[in-house]
Amino acid sequence: MTRFLTIVAVALCLLSCNNNKEDMNTIYEFTALSNKGKEVNFADYRGKVLLIVNTASKCGFTPQYDGLEALYQKYKDQGLVIIGFPCDQFGHQEPGTDEQIEEFCRLNHGVTFPLMKKTEVNGEDAHPVYKWLKSQAGFAGFNPEHPLTKILDEMFTKADPDYASKPDIKWNFTKFLISKEGRVVSRFEPTTEPQDMEESIEQELSK
Repeated sequence: MTRFLTIVAVALCLLSCNNNKEDMNTIYEFTALSNKGKEVNFADYRGKVLLIVNTASKCGFTPQYDGLEALYQKYKDQGLVIIGFPCDQFGHQEPGTDEQIEEFCRLNHGVTFPLMKKTEVNGEDAHPVYKWLKSQAGFAGFNPEHPLTKILDEMFTKADPDYASKPDIKWNFTKFLISKEGRVVSRFEPTTEPQDMEESIEQELSK
């Protein structure tokens, strides 16, 4: 009997370890602060499709706020949640406070999806969520048809000829699509417009 109980205990331990290992591959182990300073537990989004975006108010890609809000309004009742992480690491294009950012987004773009506290996405002080996102999906390549692609490619190539092989966030409005199981399924660079992600979003919502 004692041997049987020992075997059961070992089996349960192994099962627990495997589950913990699986959790390490999902976003559900992470938390972040909302722009109101409230802790947001990503485990509360189990069963939802997430689109996580680093945003900025004074960027050439800022009009994407409109497209993101349109996606949110179209698909939120089907289970899509868009989460914005304002970031000031790219050209100092998000200089405001969390309150100023929220007001800008609401007044100029009608944003109603959740916004987090202003966050770093690259470097040693990058938020753990972004360290994990980058570990799950590397640079996806700029859209060759986008008018800003040539400018971005020349800028990054001049700074680092090998930039495309590195997973760091290149610029504002990089987007990560997260499945209902909490795993990264796609990364979209800033040159991918929100409407161009609809098919991918619909596929995840239908699963």
